[in-house]
Amino acid sequence: MHIADVTMFYTPASGGVRTYLEAKHRGLAGYVQHSLVVPGPQRSHNGYVHNVAAPRIPFGHDYRFPLLTKNWVDTLTRLRPDLIEAGDPYVTAWACLEAGQRLGVPVVGFYHSDLPRLVNSRVGHWTDPVLDNYISRLYSRFDLVLAPSQVMAEKLLRLGVEKVRLQPLGVDTTQFHPRHQYLPFKQTLGISDDAYLLIFVGRAAREKNIPLLLRTMKLLGKNYHLLLVGPGMPRAVPENVSVIHEYVPADRIARYLASSDALIHAGDNETFGLVVLEAMASGIPVIGTRKGAVAELVVPGCGLLAETVSAPALAEAARNLFANGYHGMGRLARKRIEQFYGWDQILAQLLRQYHELIGYTERKIEESRRA
Repeated sequence: MHIADVTMFYTPASGGVRTYLEAKHRGLAGYVQHSLVVPGPQRSHNGYVHNVAAPRIPFGHDYRFPLLTKNWVDTLTRLRPDLIEAGDPYVTAWACLEAGQRLGVPVVGFYHSDLPRLVNSRVGHWTDPVLDNYISRLYSRFDLVLAPSQVMAEKLLRLGVEKVRLQPLGVDTTQFHPRHQYLPFKQTLGISDDAYLLIFVGRAAREKNIPLLLRTMKLLGKNYHLLLVGPGMPRAVPENVSVIHEYVPADRIARYLASSDALIHAGDNETFGLVVLEAMASGIPVIGTRKGAVAELVVPGCGLLAETVSAPALAEAARNLFANGYHGMGRLARKRIEQFYGWDQILAQLLRQYHELIGYTERKIEESRRA
């Protein structure tokens, strides 16, 4: 079987989508042939990665935005995969559908990003009807739609998309592991060993609610310290906040997570929340909100959820977590990841979805030939 993944979300700082695609490539090696089609400065080919020329987005963290489908369709038809997966809802998604129709192969849409929510956070809710209609029209054309969380699956179903399946992401349980703890880490940040060290890793996008984290830290005071890691993080922060203003490779993130006391995540509209899995795999509990996909990952015993999306509620959750055996929560979080979210389990589930879809498509083609 030959799978082609197509997405514009593929840069050094592109987070969960890139992590998923690279883990898929490693995990499926020896089982399937895998091609990755992504935008680049010019048409090129390096191993399994095929670049299609696309212009850079100004101030877009190295993202490129395809404008026309033709070159993408030509690349896919030349590769002749048995299955195509579209990883974003833009021009490349339509190219995948057209190429799939030409080749007679199934096309999967993975709903990694919630387009209406992203647009609304920037321009307002007046776009809701237009964007909802677009998402419904696009994703109803796929042979199968994968959603990383129940929240996203339910949204797609509400929009009238019928062929929706839940497909969570996974985490490298070797790369993210409690053994990567660096005991003098608090000293390197200039804080005392008895202070509680919270951490958040990610892009400083609006949906991450970074200002809410800063307000929470003002309420928590000097016995708590927050480390923010990622590009675009604010520079004006309270005294009990440290910031690493850059993209950080995974091995350093693993060390930072394992050396912290808990992850704190203020996002209330996450489509999945991969950093939550990475923190739990690192053996630390998670403080989050009861809205969005994060709440699906932080089950009882693995952390605490704030009842409202507010600084007082997050601060209360943090205090309660550290007053109630947070080390034990971290151990339970690690066990849960080992049981359900290692890439081996996740990719085995994904392969079953693919095989079922290809078998169904082949049966439909045979039936149409007989008719």
